Amino acid sequence: MAALLGADIEKATALAAAAAEGEVCDVANDNDPGQVVISGHKGAIDRAIALVKEHGIKRGIALPVSAPFHCSLMQPAADRMAQALADTPPGALSVPLYANVTASAVTDPAEEQRLLVEQVTGRVRWRESVAQMHSDGVEQFVELGGKVLGPMIRKIAGEAEAISLITMEDLENFAKDCA
Repeated sequence: MAALLGADIEKATALAAAAAEGEVCDVANDNDPGQVVISGHKGAIDRAIALVKEHGIKRGIALPVSAPFHCSLMQPAADRMAQALADTPPGALSVPLYANVTASAVTDPAEEQRLLVEQVTGRVRWRESVAQMHSDGVEQFVELGGKVLGPMIRKIAGEAEAISLITMEDLENFAKDCA
């Protein structure tokens, strides 16, 4: 996998197609207006990183990951997830869940299970998901465990509040403020 900085979805898609050369190279994450992640065979990802400047992309950074997530190479994992979820009866959802694979709200538990399986090989539509949540009235986003998503959220929905909770103390203080 590689992060493409200074890339939009169109540039990243064109780069992935140019680098594939018979291997898998797909857009895996549409993170924000200037960051897209690609995934696939290592050779294709290496070729893509070498081609970034030719495609008008500022920089390509190989990501230290253990697998090529969110592309067709993950189909065996998706199949295993589908089997595991088939044995798990879905429960009722108390609030709509936004599926990153569709960037839309889901209220049906069976549909959510289907989309969880699809997400293993499908593109993470983070930029679109945040924009849709914001359009649907979400004004506050809370990130747990890091400070990666908050800056992306601010790029996508600038007027929304993005809070990053990293420590247990952060979480406890936030919970007190919400009570």
